[in-house]
Amino acid sequence: MSENKASQVKEDSLFTELPKEAKVRKRMKFSFDSSSAKASERKVRLFLTPGCPYCFTLKEFLKEHNIEFEDIDVSKNEKAREEMVEKSGKMEVPVIEIDGEIVAGFDKEKIVKLLNIKE
Repeated sequence: MSENKASQVKEDSLFTELPKEAKVRKRMKFSFDSSSAKASERKVRLFLTPGCPYCFTLKEFLKEHNIEFEDIDVSKNEKAREEMVEKSGKMEVPVIEIDGEIVAGFDKEKIVKLLNIKE
C-alpha cells in the first residue's frame, strides 16, 4: 500500500470514530468577513521607540483589551523606520497599523473604531 493510501486509511479510520455531526462540521468551509472580525483577530503592528510615553500608553491600552500586536522598535530597525515613514508620511511615534490602516499618534477614538473595541 502506498504511503498516501496508508495515511488516508489512518485518517479515515480516525474520522469514522467521530459522530456524524462532527464529520459534517469538519468538512464545512467558512468564509471570513474581515470587516466584522473581532479585535483579537486583526493584524496590528506598532512602530515605536522604547522611551516614548505615548507608545507605552498605547501598548498598555492594547494589552488591557487583549489585542495582540507586533512590536517594532524603529530606533533599532532602519528598514522598519523607513517603512513607517513611507506609510504614515511622518517621522513620529507611535504609528499603529491595523489591517493596513495607518494611525499616527495615539488617536484613541480612531483606534477604538478600527478595532471595534466596546468601552
